[in-house]
Amino acid sequence: MGFFKRDHKAEERAETTDNQNTSPPVDDVLLSAMMGRSELTKAEAINIPAVKGCINFAAYTVSMLPIKLYKEVDGEVIEIKDDPRLRLLNDETGDTLDAVQFWRAMLEDYFLGRGAYAYKNMSLNTVKSIHYVDETFVSINMNTDPIFKDFNILVNGGTYRPDQFVKVLRNTKDGATGKSIIEENSLILSVAFNSLVFEENLVKKGGNKKGFLKSPKKLADEVMTKLKAAWRKLYSNNSDNVVILNEGMEFQEASNSSVEMQLNENKKTNSEEICNIFLFALNIIKGTATEKEYNNAFKMGIMPILRAIISALNKDLLLEREKGSLFFDFDTTEMLKGDMKTRYEAYEIGIRSGVLKIDEARYKENMKAFGIDWINVGLNATLYDTKTKQIYTPNTNKTQDMKFMKGGEDNEK
Repeated sequence: MGFFKRDHKAEERAETTDNQNTSPPVDDVLLSAMMGRSELTKAEAINIPAVKGCINFAAYTVSMLPIKLYKEVDGEVIEIKDDPRLRLLNDETGDTLDAVQFWRAMLEDYFLGRGAYAYKNMSLNTVKSIHYVDETFVSINMNTDPIFKDFNILVNGGTYRPDQFVKVLRNTKDGATGKSIIEENSLILSVAFNSLVFEENLVKKGGNKKGFLKSPKKLADEVMTKLKAAWRKLYSNNSDNVVILNEGMEFQEASNSSVEMQLNENKKTNSEEICNIFLFALNIIKGTATEKEYNNAFKMGIMPILRAIISALNKDLLLEREKGSLFFDFDTTEMLKGDMKTRYEAYEIGIRSGVLKIDEARYKENMKAFGIDWINVGLNATLYDTKTKQIYTPNTNKTQDMKFMKGGEDNEK
């Protein structure tokens, strides 16, 4: 096709396949048809409350955390605050979606689709905007070489190279498409969705069970027609209707009620199993999680997502010459902003141990800096100035230069 650039594999690259158009084996199709089962769609899966709740929790948590850009210089990490890519990732994407909506859409595709894709609108080496692309519009044109894997991305008939997109993929084996939870956990999701459909049918029928009528004698066609019409009205649930059965006619139930099927208990169990897929406790989406459950959900469920996003950004959003010195990362300290007491206690420990400066803590709270550049180096009353390299002892009102620590002259003042 001409777009693969490795000459020594040119012949093999000519053989490409489209993942979207790949059909399952005949045996699988026949088996699915015999069992009457089919994979849920994204629209059906998102209607399951547990799935919706878990995706919302993940998406809102990710959108709350600012993405920052850092540069490593001689072993020191410096934050870069004026890079235009930060505005695209945290505020305005340059698309019709803002950053919150962008990550919400990306994570829905990450969990329920083949992956999350965002197009980079470039002007020379500058990213002007980032555009979310619904994964249903994306096709992958993959080569057939299992070692030197390569692919093109097709969107609405247009062909694009992989480096033109930011790709956040779940459980991928080719770097082009991921596996959704629908594909990996189709049975439990199907059970949960069909339980909702069953409840809907019960509500539509006013709670009436399915069944059939038994008559000791053959009914005339006219009687059959009237009886069917009356029965249809009874199950329509739009008015108060009643069906009178003549002598000898009986109604035989052919289904169980929701109570008999223990539907509420099954729904709770199914919700717990679905939350386990996301590595969240059920109480997380119920809003009753303990601090331990919340911390576990963040560590086990959210952190892997953050890592997948950061890996994708460092791979697809940095220039080749920037890789190795620049890197993106999430500022997870924002997760403490909902709890002022915990947040301020963390600042206190950081300042007391010398990890944070007072102005750095105030910056995190969006407060004006005091202009204090001191850090606490212990001994309760010994301060070290990182700029002048001097030690100041307030209780003796003395300033000493660091040179005396090295055997030089004593510059005590």
